[in-house]
Amino acid sequence: QVQLVESGGGSVQAGGSLTLSCVVSRSIDSRYCMAWFRQVSGKEREGVAAVDHDGSTTYADSVKGRFSISKDNAKNTLYLQMNNLKPDETDVYYCAGDPSTCVVLLQYGGAWTRVYWGQGTEVTVSS
Repeated sequence: QVQLVESGGGSVQAGGSLTLSCVVSRSIDSRYCMAWFRQVSGKEREGVAAVDHDGSTTYADSVKGRFSISKDNAKNTLYLQMNNLKPDETDVYYCAGDPSTCVVLLQYGGAWTRVYWGQGTEVTVSS
């Protein structure tokens, strides 16, 4: 059974930083694109950043230059370093895995049910 377990969420002031982690069960295909999404209640999940099996990364325009996605294959862990956080980035952040290309996953995957999702970790950014 595939499991993704996020951690690292919390409360920060605007301009602050957080690092999210996602431990991925070994049963997930190593060729999958791994990504971070975020969701405000009532809205569709929004793709934030993704990393492909070859290490190439893709970012939403809104986070380029501030967020950094990485993975440690030895630890089966995905990370999202978030800097200069903004109040409107208060969301629940989800880790995800899917065989699609990362560009497609980030753009369309928020609405897919086939994607492997974690349970989410909450990030609150205060002004």
